[in-house]
Amino acid sequence: AGGDARCDLCGARMSEDHRHLLDVHERRILCACEPCCAMRSGEDDLRPTGTRTLRLEGFELPDELWAQFQIPIGLAFFFVSDVADGVVALYPSPAGATECELYLAAWNELVAANPVLAELEPEVEALIVNRLADPPVHAIVPIDRCYELVGMIKARWEGISGGDAVENAVEAFFARLTDTRSAA
Repeated sequence: AGGDARCDLCGARMSEDHRHLLDVHERRILCACEPCCAMRSGEDDLRPTGTRTLRLEGFELPDELWAQFQIPIGLAFFFVSDVADGVVALYPSPAGATECELYLAAWNELVAANPVLAELEPEVEALIVNRLADPPVHAIVPIDRCYELVGMIKARWEGISGGDAVENAVEAFFARLTDTRSAA
């Protein structure tokens, strides 16, 4: 409820619109007040989550390349991980985020076709792919937004396929994605 958000690091009250830190080893999102974010974000294991959202118009991801990722649904996010020493692909499921072993050759082919992916900030930014939408949606988003989507899906899942509530939640999530790219 409004005003009840607390910093996961010091317990201070925060606004609902607060910052997040990523524990890179546990892949856990921590709510952080501004002082904790400023003091702790330089630590090796904690990083501020990304801040840009960039819809990728004209993104190249043919069906044959998508098939090489072997992701069983049309919704996933990908991020570069120094901790995992490679690229990690996750997709939402009723149990939460499910990791999919990624074939690096397929990722390299995707980056070659879409050079913007070479600029992904490791751990804290992700490529999110929604092939359930028509036309498909591709965007670079902060990693905490990806886990927010996973949580929404997990909380609303019904039956075998997820149900209408999941479909509506996914549509609403992508409708709210606003381009916030920084001028480089």
